[in-house]
Order: sequence, then C-alpha cells, then structure tokens
Amino acid sequence: MKIKWSKSWKESSQSRKQRKYLYNLPLHLIKKIMRSTLSKELRKKYNKRNIGLIKGDKVKIMRGTDRGKVGKVSKVSYVRRFIQIEGFEIVKRDGAKVRKKFNASNLMITELNLDDKRRKIKIEDKKNG
Repeated sequence: MKIKWSKSWKESSQSRKQRKYLYNLPLHLIKKIMRSTLSKELRKKYNKRNIGLIKGDKVKIMRGTDRGKVGKVSKVSYVRRFIQIEGFEIVKRDGAKVRKKFNASNLMITELNLDDKRRKIKIEDKKNG
C-alpha cells in the first residue's frame, strides 16, 4: 500500500486502508468531511443539508454523554479533526481542566455565525440558486 495519499484510490473493504486514506487526506478534502448537519429551520432557510463549522456557530450535541446540550464553538482544528465548545470541560486527575473535543459529525448547527462576509455570500448564493 502506498504511503502518501492517492488521488486515484477508489475504495477498499479493508478497514486499515480506509483509515489510512482518511489519515493522509489533504486539508482541502478534510474540510469537506468535517461538516455538521443544519437544524430543520436552517435547512429550509438556506436549502442546504450540512455546512462546515467555524468559530462562533451555536451547535447542539447529538451524541455522547452531553447529548441535547447547546454551546458555542470556540475552536475548530482541521489538522487534528476536532471541535471545541465553550463550557464543556474535562477535569483531569491532577485537577487541571481541559476543553472537551467533539467530532463534527456528532453536532447539529442551530445558529450560524455570519460575521464572515465570504461565508455569508456563499450561503446566500446557494440559497437563491
């Protein structure tokens, strides 16, 4: 199996190859994978099913122990593939508090941050078209 990411790779039934493919993805393709579903109201409004997260979006947690809780995105890391939400912390054994890391697929966007002009234009274009 090749070490680097291959554009021509299609599929494999072997889990290790699927994991290796995802691990070696370039950033522009990671951004396509790290998307969250929109709430029903936002789906109707923007005519889209999912969208990439940015800092400032309000999200609802759909999976895990914190299911049903709502928070604001404080950090998005595409390199390490996690999202941090304000107010969700883990207390370590030594007493230190660390922000909890979430997977984008386990979140639902309830309110969009439209401060970014490029994002606003892109969403509005999709809505009209």
